[in-house]
Amino acid sequence: MVIANEEQRFLVAEQLREVDISPREILLEQRGRNTAPAIALAALRVDPDAILLVLPSDHVIDDITAFHQAISTAADLATRGHLVTFGIVPTSAETGYGYIKPGDPIGAGMTVASFVEKPDAATATGYVKDGYLWNSGMFAFRAADYLVELGRYRPDILDACEQAASQSEEDLDFVRVDAEAFDACPAESVDFAVMENTERAAVVPLDAGWSDIGSWSALWEALPHDADRNSISGDVVLNDVSGSYVRADHRLVSIIGLNDVVVVETADAVLVGGKAHMQQVKDVVAHLNQCERDEPVNHRRVYRPWGFYEGVDAGDRYQVKQIEVKPGAALSLQKHHHRAEHWIVVSGTARVTRGQETFDLAENESTYIPIDTIHRLENPGSIPLRVIEIQSGAYLGEDDIVRFEDNYGRS
Repeated sequence: MVIANEEQRFLVAEQLREVDISPREILLEQRGRNTAPAIALAALRVDPDAILLVLPSDHVIDDITAFHQAISTAADLATRGHLVTFGIVPTSAETGYGYIKPGDPIGAGMTVASFVEKPDAATATGYVKDGYLWNSGMFAFRAADYLVELGRYRPDILDACEQAASQSEEDLDFVRVDAEAFDACPAESVDFAVMENTERAAVVPLDAGWSDIGSWSALWEALPHDADRNSISGDVVLNDVSGSYVRADHRLVSIIGLNDVVVVETADAVLVGGKAHMQQVKDVVAHLNQCERDEPVNHRRVYRPWGFYEGVDAGDRYQVKQIEVKPGAALSLQKHHHRAEHWIVVSGTARVTRGQETFDLAENESTYIPIDTIHRLENPGSIPLRVIEIQSGAYLGEDDIVRFEDNYGRS
């Protein structure tokens, strides 16, 4: 199973827990090479007979029982050598999806006669009448079968992925492939690279209340609404507002006299826009990348095996973070060439290694870590350790870390 992050891992596991398939999770640092290379990396990591279930992270499925049955059907076809896609039974003549023309029956599924691109309205109406299915972008196949077909139709992608995988490193449950080798891999979707070319494609119809949540406005449509057709989450106050999606993660959000808007407040940024214009979010992200802004790349809260850190404030030659360390966990033994650090214990007990000495700090106590001093922060207690860290120096980047020992294999 190719999954991208902790939230998606949880959601997928919840939906698969009743299926008689034991999923093996492969977490990949995809580096923007699209789905065909990402799936190839997963296939190279598992037993050749393992079945890969490829699921986009932004889909909603209402009928879990029907979804489980479709997965079981697809798994059966996959063990017989087919590369299976899930075809959504259409509820309308949708022009925003590609379509699949089913062929001859095979077991509880069908062969794929052809894939067709997004049609105009008249063509879509004809497709629905003729029994075509929406192309969901979900797949199931044996790892070995996928690699054989990828090598047949796109050997350049397979070669690049094999090269990248041969130089990979494991970081807990992450697999970090060689960046230079993978950057040289062509970017291509699994649809174009394999599924539209292979003669082994099969489709399993899926009628399970499926939605492709590709935008904030689509998310609004999928969520419950109040009497004014608003969907809200968090600390939200509305006055004369209708047809809107409002999410507040960290503070009070109040809106007056607006209709059909999307407002999303997070620790990193705030998004406000008309619901009909949410597809333009990608243009905003492109602008931020062009300006070399940090927001599209790094979140304010960053999770690590030992806990997390969260940015509180930053300025010229200083940075303030909140650090939370799990009970029994420890940061790596490390040093920094360009910054000093001040640690203030807010709650819990901190065990500090500083140079040749090791000592404990209780609540409201603090210490100072000079530049180029080997140090470590540990939590010997039974409750989470919370620390305020003040960094100062000429360079405060996360890459200014020299690790000497690490409990998580990162040294």
